[in-house]
Order: sequence, then C-alpha cells, then structure tokens
Amino acid sequence: MDPQLRLFQRQCLQLFEPDFLVWPPKPLLRDPSGQAWLYSQLFDPQTNEKLPPERYQLRVLKPLVAKIEEAIESPEQDGVSDHLMSRLSNLMASGLPSESTAVQQKSYVTFTCLPPNRTIQEDDVEEPTLTLLERRHLISGSLTTGFRTWEAALHLGSYLLSPTGRRLIEGKSVLELGAGTGFLGMLAAKHLGAKHVTTTDGDEGVVKALLENMQLNGLHDEQTMQANVFRWGADLKEDWIEKDYDLWPYDVIVGADITYDKTAIVALVDTLQSLFKLRPVLNVIISGAVRNLETFQFFQNACLRNNFDLEEINFKPQSIRQQTSLFYATAVPLKILSIKAPR
Repeated sequence: MDPQLRLFQRQCLQLFEPDFLVWPPKPLLRDPSGQAWLYSQLFDPQTNEKLPPERYQLRVLKPLVAKIEEAIESPEQDGVSDHLMSRLSNLMASGLPSESTAVQQKSYVTFTCLPPNRTIQEDDVEEPTLTLLERRHLISGSLTTGFRTWEAALHLGSYLLSPTGRRLIEGKSVLELGAGTGFLGMLAAKHLGAKHVTTTDGDEGVVKALLENMQLNGLHDEQTMQANVFRWGADLKEDWIEKDYDLWPYDVIVGADITYDKTAIVALVDTLQSLFKLRPVLNVIISGAVRNLETFQFFQNACLRNNFDLEEINFKPQSIRQQTSLFYATAVPLKILSIKAPR
C-alpha cells in the first residue's frame, strides 16, 4: 500500500486531531483502490472491530469526502466510493452521543510502534502496534489523568524504539511507575524484548483499566507482564514490591509524566532512593513535559540533593509534520532524564 495512505491510516487510528492529519494527495484520493483501502481500514465495522469512535470517524470522513470530490478531474470516470458515501450518510443520520458524553467513553486507540526514523515502506503488511482502550478526557475522583496516553510517554516510547533506546530494555526486567494506560510497559513487553515487566500505578481504577489493556494486547501471562497498585513513599519492606523484586530483580525503571506535582515528587524521589538501595545498578529513565519549569526543576533539584547521578538524554522530538509512527504535539518542551544511584 502507498506509504502516504499508510501514514494517514496510522494517524487516524491514533485519533490524531483532524486539523493535523496529513491528507493523501489528490491522485490517491480519487483512485478507487485507494478509497476502498481507506474504507476497509478506517470506516468498515464489519472488517475491523477496533475502529476509532464514530464521532471521530465522522470528523475525518466529512472532510475526506470533500477532498475526494475536489480531487476528481473527470466525473465520468472518477467518483466517491459508494461505501464511503454510505458510511458518511449512516454516521450523519445516527444518534451519535454528545461531545461531552463521547469524551467520557472508552475508545480504541492504536499506536504504530516503529523507530522514529524508519522510512515508511509500501510492503509493511502488518505493522507492530499497541491498541489501548482510553478515556481521553476523563479525570477520576483522585484527579488522576491516567486514562489516556500523554505526549511524554509517546516521546519516551519513540526514544525506546530507537536502536539506542531499545538496548536499554531488551532482555531486561522493567518496572514502570505511574503507568497510566501502561503504554510504556506494554511497549517494552510486546515489542522491545523485555524479559519481564511490572507495571504500576497509585490509582486502583487505573490499574483495573491497565489489566484490561494488557488482555487486549495478549499480555496476560504473569511471566511476561503483571500490574499492581504501588503508592510512592511507602516502606518497601512492607509492600508487595520487595517480593516482586526478588522474583524479577529490576534492571530498568521507566516513567512518563510523573513529575508534575511537588508533593508526589517528594514521595517519588524517596521511592527511588529505596529502590536504589535494593538494586544499586538500576537505570531510571523518566520523561516529562515541562509545562511548569519550576516544578520540573524541583524534581531535578530533589534528585541532586539525594546525590543521584542525573543526566538529560539528548533526544529531540520530531515536529508533527515529520513524525511517521507515534504522533504527539511538541509545543511544550519534552525532556528525558537518566537517573542512577549515587556514585
């Protein structure tokens, strides 16, 4: 399949905002086989049970049909696919939930897990993916935002998919902190060759959703991956995590968007100190979106006060227009830190 159609498919399955979609060029839009492929991949509920939500489909299909109509040069020879037109009519006539209701519902989000500089190939028949059920605008009673995958996780995922990042995970035992949807842990377990992944979050509702997403991705064997509630700051000797460490001595800790609250940062750094005592050779990789420079600096200073070996990893995000697999906004600075035990 043409790489430009493939790129458009990847963006839509990740529910990328329609304003930022890279629309296929006119020759592909008016081509009947291209239209048939787009319908089967993005809009046909008979062939794909993990389609984007119907409201998102409508937001994409209306401008797609308009662009196809604009691309037609010879109405006698070219036209809009009957399947696409029928699907558009059905979506417009159906009683779709209101915007406020739709954003609270679970939606399939499919991420294409390829290295960031991988050239899009026409012969990629089956690409490595993760499909997660997310509630992208839900904030639970404990104010957790763990029901969607955020930019910092996607940025760290891009780094881990690079040859340098993959070497940090392959064959290693991984602990994920503040997992949210579990994107990083599942990426490590399913596509990066991790020996074992223990994924954790402090919110019980988030962990329940985590387990559902693990099942969805075939990660139901505890020898490969497991999920549990882990609240930072607790004595590890009184927590299940010490026993888990005995079974799977951690090599790497990963976390994303877990440094946005000063109170949580204090508990996080205390937990890292305890984990370093268990395993001095631990390599901690934390990614953050620097929405508040003072808070991010607070985390770095807390690490330095504990004499952690702190280093920023030089991995710059690509602009939205250059991204070809994992898609995320880069308006806010995104940083990845490597943290190791005191020397």
